[in-house]
Amino acid sequence: MKKIGIIGSGAVGKALGSGFIKHGYEVMIGTRDTSKLTDWKIKAGDNARVGSVHDAAQFGEIIVLAVKGLAAEEIVKERIIHLSGKTVIDTTNPISDEPPVNGVLKFFTDLNHSLMERLQDILPATNFVKAFNIVGNTLMVDPKLPGGKPTMFICGNNDAAKKEVSVILDQFGWEISDMGKAEAARAIEPLCILWCIRGFLQNDWMHAFKLLKM
Repeated sequence: MKKIGIIGSGAVGKALGSGFIKHGYEVMIGTRDTSKLTDWKIKAGDNARVGSVHDAAQFGEIIVLAVKGLAAEEIVKERIIHLSGKTVIDTTNPISDEPPVNGVLKFFTDLNHSLMERLQDILPATNFVKAFNIVGNTLMVDPKLPGGKPTMFICGNNDAAKKEVSVILDQFGWEISDMGKAEAARAIEPLCILWCIRGFLQNDWMHAFKLLKM
């Protein structure tokens, strides 16, 4: 049974943590305030653990980075030793603190560099895989939508790590489209902006992307 360490105790971290436990994994969520995860731990059951961010980074054989994009680089810098050589599922998006304009979020990156590339530059010995950033937390695990399985776009420099994450995505009910190396995150991260427009303008957050191909 793989051990999953989740860095980030917000809605994404808790949703993915519950999903991993549902699919047979052991999970530790790392947080600065363990008391706010008491209810989650009780509901999640025996395979759920709560600890510090340090504890979760050390515990996990696979790591999920589920923090605000603005905090991601600093958090990664502090976990260099415990993340080295591991697969890190990067769910983050470089969303700025500025409010959306007509439903369009603002990023603190540009189209020529992604947040995941920044993280990979900080930790070159860590195997980052971009995933779960293009949909809301309520649809991340076992999404039930018309039209069959939605598509999760992933990228990363390490093929073995992408295969590892693809197994998880398949278990979680997703079709996988591997878009290549870390540079592809420049295109994948902005899909968050597109996904959110419909939510902000129509108050409809129950949708996902589907890649149609021959």
